[in-house]
Amino acid sequence: MNPPIGFRVSRILHAGYLFEGGGTKIIFDPIFENPFSVNCHAFPNVSFDLEQIKKLRPDAIFISHYHDDHCSFESLNLLDRKIPIYVFCLFDELFIMLRELGFEKLYSLRLDETLSIGSLEVTTRRALDAEVDSIFEINYSGIKVLNVVDSWIDSEVLEILAAKAPWDLVLWPFQTMRELEVLAPTRASPASRSLPPEWLDQLKLLNPKFVVPSSCQFRLEDWSWYNQTFFPISYAQFQNEIESDFPKCKILRLNPSESVILQNQNSELTAARAEPIPWLEPLGNQNVDYSFTENLKAPRVQEIARHFPELSSAESKRIDDYCRLELPARYLSIEREDYSYFSQPRFWRLVLYLANGSATTYNYLIQQNHIKLIADVPGQQLSWLTEISSYKLYCALEKGEGLTSLYLRINDCSFSTEIEKDLLGRDGDDALGVGKDPLICCLYTGIFGAYQRAQLRKLS
Repeated sequence: MNPPIGFRVSRILHAGYLFEGGGTKIIFDPIFENPFSVNCHAFPNVSFDLEQIKKLRPDAIFISHYHDDHCSFESLNLLDRKIPIYVFCLFDELFIMLRELGFEKLYSLRLDETLSIGSLEVTTRRALDAEVDSIFEINYSGIKVLNVVDSWIDSEVLEILAAKAPWDLVLWPFQTMRELEVLAPTRASPASRSLPPEWLDQLKLLNPKFVVPSSCQFRLEDWSWYNQTFFPISYAQFQNEIESDFPKCKILRLNPSESVILQNQNSELTAARAEPIPWLEPLGNQNVDYSFTENLKAPRVQEIARHFPELSSAESKRIDDYCRLELPARYLSIEREDYSYFSQPRFWRLVLYLANGSATTYNYLIQQNHIKLIADVPGQQLSWLTEISSYKLYCALEKGEGLTSLYLRINDCSFSTEIEKDLLGRDGDDALGVGKDPLICCLYTGIFGAYQRAQLRKLS
C-alpha cells in the first residue's frame, strides 16, 4: 500500500478553507466575494476568478453557522447544485432557502457526530454559543486539525479536545473584535491589546504543533474609523504571544490563496508551503497587519452618513412609515426579558441622517414593552439616543444588513446626572447595554436569515 501523500490546507478568505487529502476535497465556510457581508474587505486584498470557481467540484461543503460571513448565498450560487452541503443550523428556514437556491443534497450537522467524506473524517463540536456556532475536527490519515472558526470553545468540549492533544494544526480566531464598543465609543472601556488569558489557557491544553491565526481576515471601508479601533490585536502581537508562551508551537500565517502540506515524516509532522489556489489572486502587498489607535475620536454619525447614497422618495417614505408605524407596532410585539432601565418612563430619540447632513428626528416614550411616538422630549429628560444614517436603516430593513456594518451609534452623549446614574445601574445582557437599544430590538430580535432572504430575492 502506498503511503498517503500528505494533507493540504489552503486558505480562501476569512474562515474559508479548502482541505485536500487522498483525492478528497472539502471546502469549509466558502466566501468567494470581496467585499463580503456588505463592507468586509479582504485584508490582504484579493480577487476571485469566478469562472474557475464555477468549475470546482469539491466532495462536500461544510458550513459552521448561518452568519452571512460564513453562509453567503452569492458565494454558494457559484457552485454546482449537486455538491453536498452540510450545515450546522438549528433553524429549518435556512435549509428551505438553500433548496430555493437549488441545492439538492442538504444535511443538518449533528454535534459530536463523525462523518466520513472520502479520505477525510469531520466531527462537528459544540461551540460556546450552542444555538449558533459550531467548530470542526478534521482528520486525515492520523493528521488532526481543529478548526475553531470564529467561535469560543465550550468548556465540556474543551475537555474532549484536550484529551486528543497534541493537535497537529489549530485554526484559531486570533482577533477580538470591538463590535459593541464602536456603537458607544465614548462609553467603551479601554481595549486590551493582548490575547484573552482564557485563549492561552485553552491553547495550552490543546498543545498544537502549528497554529494558523484564522478568521477575521478583513478590514472595513478605507474611510472607516473602524479600521483603527475595531481590531486591537495584530498578527505580530498574536505570533509574539503564542511563541513566547508555547516555544514548541509554530505560527503559520496563511494569507488568502496560500497553501501548506502537512505530512508525517519519521514520526515528525512537517508543514511545507505549497502552490497557491489558482482561482484566487492576491492583489498588492500581502504582508499587511492591523493597526490600533487608542482613544481615537469617532466621527459623528452625521459625517459618516455623507459616505452613503441618498434615498429615493419611495425609499424615504419606506423609512418614515417604518419609524412612525411599523417600529412602534414591532416593539409592542417583541417578547423580551424585563430590563429595569425601561421599567419607568424613558424618552428615546431616534435620529436619522441623510447624505447631505440633514437630520430627521423621531421621539418616543417607552415604558417596559409599551411605546408611543411623541412630538418632542420635554426639558432635559432625554434618556436614550440612537443615531443612524437613513440609508443604513433602509439597508437593514430591505437588504437584511447586519449590525456590524450599520455604523449605528447608541447613547454617545451625556445625559442629565440622574439619567447617567440610572444608566450605570442598568442590568443589560452586555457590558454597554446596547442589546436593549429599541431600534436594535426591532430590527433583529426574532429575525432569522434576513440577509440570505435578501440575497435570494436579488439572485432570482
